[in-house]
Amino acid sequence: MSKAAQAQASAGKVSIMGVPFSKMTHDETIRHLSVIANRKERGMYHVVTANPEIVMSAGKDEQLMRILQEAGIITADGIGIVLAAKWKGEPISGRVTGYDMLIDLLVQGDRDGWSFYFLGTDEETNRKAVESIAERFPNVRIAGRHNGFFGTDREPAILEEIRAASPDFLIVAMGAPHAERWIYRNKTKLNATIVMGVGGSLDVIAGKVKRAPQFWIKLNIEWLYRLLSNPTRWRRQLVLPVFAAKAFFGRKRL
Repeated sequence: MSKAAQAQASAGKVSIMGVPFSKMTHDETIRHLSVIANRKERGMYHVVTANPEIVMSAGKDEQLMRILQEAGIITADGIGIVLAAKWKGEPISGRVTGYDMLIDLLVQGDRDGWSFYFLGTDEETNRKAVESIAERFPNVRIAGRHNGFFGTDREPAILEEIRAASPDFLIVAMGAPHAERWIYRNKTKLNATIVMGVGGSLDVIAGKVKRAPQFWIKLNIEWLYRLLSNPTRWRRQLVLPVFAAKAFFGRKRL
């Protein structure tokens, strides 16, 4: 990464329970990643979009905390992170989600001719998502794709395929924190400029899952829409009130 880009990423961070979140806005983040994508030198830059669930998991998992602390940039993909930063007195502008970043990076990539490799979700969804992207963004170069259901026997071939493709962006849709662990474990083998976990974004692009309507998003209750759409998420979201309590009552020590 150039010194200018490195300085921009290092400045304006807020630590939430040991996890360093970027204070950059969505637009600033896109410009920051554009600088990195257009650089001449190669080298993996890890983008993490983190929510309260990941922060709480990192508090109990040293390896995950190390992965997060060594990432190039961590954005607030959850209103809980935004509130925690506000309670701490170091506010951030708002959520910077993986889906929104991916769409705007594809828009920019359509102008600049960036290459993308898409890894993750099931085979049909991956294929449909990539077909949709190719239709919507015809100047984006599809460096390759592969579903996320593969064993250790298949992994070396996939890593070699990604290395040979040398994409500007490797988009990993394996779910968090599995995607972050996979990226970190293989970072020396990924010949990609920017690697980003995007959760279920390919599912949305493929039409398999509907994103919350803008009304819900603007009210910062997208999490509630997801819960109502998929009630099985309730176990995962039990961590949210625990995170809120720790963030509010421990805000001076975060």
